[in-house]
Amino acid sequence: MSARTLAEWLAFIGRQHPDVIALGLDRVREVLGRMDARIGCPTITVAGTNGKGSVCAMLEAILQASGRRVGLYSSPHLLRYNERVRIDGTEAPDAPLEQAFEAVEQARGAVPLTYFEYGTLAAFWLFARENLDALVLEVGLGGRLDAVNVLDADCAVVTNVGLDHMEYLGDTREAIGREKAGIFRAGRPAILADADPPASVLEAARRLGAPLLRLDQDFGYRAHPGQWDYWGPASRRPALAFPALRGQRQLHNAAAALAALDALRARLPVSMQDVRRGLAEVVLPGRFQVLPCRPQVILDVAHNPDAAQVLAENLGAAGFAAETLAVFGMLRDKDVAGVARRMAPRVTRWHLCTLGGPRGTDADALAGILSSIGIRAPLHRHASAASAFAAAREEAGENDKIVVFGSFLTVAEVMQSLAATRHGAGTHG
Repeated sequence: MSARTLAEWLAFIGRQHPDVIALGLDRVREVLGRMDARIGCPTITVAGTNGKGSVCAMLEAILQASGRRVGLYSSPHLLRYNERVRIDGTEAPDAPLEQAFEAVEQARGAVPLTYFEYGTLAAFWLFARENLDALVLEVGLGGRLDAVNVLDADCAVVTNVGLDHMEYLGDTREAIGREKAGIFRAGRPAILADADPPASVLEAARRLGAPLLRLDQDFGYRAHPGQWDYWGPASRRPALAFPALRGQRQLHNAAAALAALDALRARLPVSMQDVRRGLAEVVLPGRFQVLPCRPQVILDVAHNPDAAQVLAENLGAAGFAAETLAVFGMLRDKDVAGVARRMAPRVTRWHLCTLGGPRGTDADALAGILSSIGIRAPLHRHASAASAFAAAREEAGENDKIVVFGSFLTVAEVMQSLAATRHGAGTHG
């Protein structure tokens, strides 16, 4: 039994390395070598600028529908740290996570670990004790030097390559692609779901000898009214219902997930029924999540220009609204102007919010950036995402839309405010 609660562990691990992000595998590899944390099941590692969370969720759902016991490691979380470690479809409870952090602490000695590295090693320790049939790992940042890459993937997926985290990964798609392709392994299948990939990704696969399956060449999809078809190296799956995750882009992500399962079909065969059920039951909060209320509320963690473009397209396909009100907050190391430009044609009013912490951008700075790129729609400033959302709800008509986006932190704060409102209504109503 751990001497610390989960909250105490999370505070502790956040203090153990001078940098929030410190890429490199040497520290993780050294500590993992001292731990009893062997993973014996097939492992799928997913990297990409956008869409990797959706691909991971679909893989988990389809494999679970096939009756397998699946581990899923993802980040960041929205409301609870426990969201990051899922076993057999359920978030890891506090007690096992506390024990896992204790095991990491005992093994690390004097090796400094970042918050993410602690969490990754703790997840591996837990997964090693769970008799899993399959493991799905979402890369945190980049790929080559990300902590999850200390495990050799049996199949690697790169969803796409866009411009994000440039201070760590490089300022071109070629440089970023090289980092993401670092999850490829010699002789093991690599799924590339970027229709226009950087040459660096193709070269990495060729140099390693990783069999590459490319979107629109080796696998792909066709959308029809009300359904879609998948085709790939080992299967054709026609007349599929659209995934439970909304937005046209999710067909792209679903095709990547099915291609990965095609590539591992000898070890992880799935039936048509498994695919249908998994895609129907998949859940991933904060990805074009439409809440059942009036005015309509849409939550999306889009925080880079490519994701904002997809969000804008999804809004355009989601039906007319006289007004679309944005609740918008971003971190200062993100491309605020690039995101705002993509969304500007869809937004009639902006409710800008200050995000806390050293990386948060305040509402005044957001307003200055939006004004500087020529946005003339009304800009309202708020001290928090919760207050921005409350103001937007007060202002919006029943048939308008409110879209909350820009950061996981923005969406999480609004989700918490909605939960508090529901709880209050349940308590007093």
